[in-house]
Amino acid sequence: MTTTAQAHAIQGERVTLPVRIRDAAVGSAMFAVPAGAAQDVIAYSGLAVAEPLPGKAVCSLAFVRYADGDLGPYHEFAVAFLVRPPGAAPSPGVLGRMRGIGAFIHWLPVNQEFTLEAGRTIWGFPKEIADIPMDLAGRVKRCAVRFGGRTAIEVAIRPGVPMPSGSAAPSVDAYSCLDGVTRRTPWTLTPSGVRTRPGGAKVVLGDHPVADELRGLGLDRARALTTSTVGHLQMIFQGAEEVRT
Repeated sequence: MTTTAQAHAIQGERVTLPVRIRDAAVGSAMFAVPAGAAQDVIAYSGLAVAEPLPGKAVCSLAFVRYADGDLGPYHEFAVAFLVRPPGAAPSPGVLGRMRGIGAFIHWLPVNQEFTLEAGRTIWGFPKEIADIPMDLAGRVKRCAVRFGGRTAIEVAIRPGVPMPSGSAAPSVDAYSCLDGVTRRTPWTLTPSGVRTRPGGAKVVLGDHPVADELRGLGLDRARALTTSTVGHLQMIFQGAEEVRT
């Protein structure tokens, strides 16, 4: 593994690791999808999808409003898959198959240039610029991703019941693959104001290539396993390490 530098020059500004997000709000949904189809989508990374149940992988759709952080305010949308650690063989049982899993970030549009450059330069996150209108004020949380006025995806989340503080996992390994290089980034999360429920998501897909991939996974007709909203989220991103797959 190769550790990256601890400070980076981004558009004339110095960004020092770890990068801290002091306040963000999130809406997300997780779906069970065919493992074979999901593996085909992320094959370029060299990673293997986790299978909580044989033949099933997990795809996550999430939208985030970053209000206060080292990279400034911005909106972001993420398509991610749960993956096994590089080189790890699946273990027996549901808990064994989920041990040590990480999140592979497959698609990560943002609406600001500074975070675009920082994300690609520091962590190899596959960020691209898009219009990402978001409504987190209403009872139903909504987000869309658009390119030149054409909608790629729309997601609506109906919040569930309040969850106790500390109920969410505090840390996870985030994986990315950009320009043929796969990286791992330690990522710590401190959420509050969490609500969750089974189901509760509506997904509308457009004509973007990623929308076609998600349609191939059945997300235009699938029921979410769970949906979650987070009123306030703090995050810490460490430096990325290159990994062998």
